[in-house]
Amino acid sequence: YNAEYTSKMTRVKVPMVSMRDATSGSASAAAAGNGDAAAASSATAAASGRAGLMDGSSAVPIAVEEDRRHLLEAAIVRIMKARKRLNHNDLVAEVTRQLSGRFVPPPQFVKKRVESLIEREYLERDEGDRRVYRYMA
Repeated sequence: YNAEYTSKMTRVKVPMVSMRDATSGSASAAAAGNGDAAAASSATAAASGRAGLMDGSSAVPIAVEEDRRHLLEAAIVRIMKARKRLNHNDLVAEVTRQLSGRFVPPPQFVKKRVESLIEREYLERDEGDRRVYRYMA
């Protein structure tokens, strides 16, 4: 045992976002301390009277909503990459099936994320049938 040894490597522990942390008001302290974008946006939302929620409802805090948005987009891209071409209803059903272990996304939320992916040119609508999406590699 060498008591004088010090490692050049340091271990940094990054806490996970939880419902309790997102709603307790520690987001404003975290935003002031480290400049985290999600914490800063939830702090500004709380200051604007929305109590840290994206749509004004009391259902889901901004940080959780953002995590779900990324999970949903990743699932959509994964499914479309495997299938190349898929009907809207089949895509919604498959995304819901894949994410049901974490949360159940409402179809409107899936539609918003698909539209976002179309804008960013990950997906495109089929010329013949507007309800069919194609993956753009």
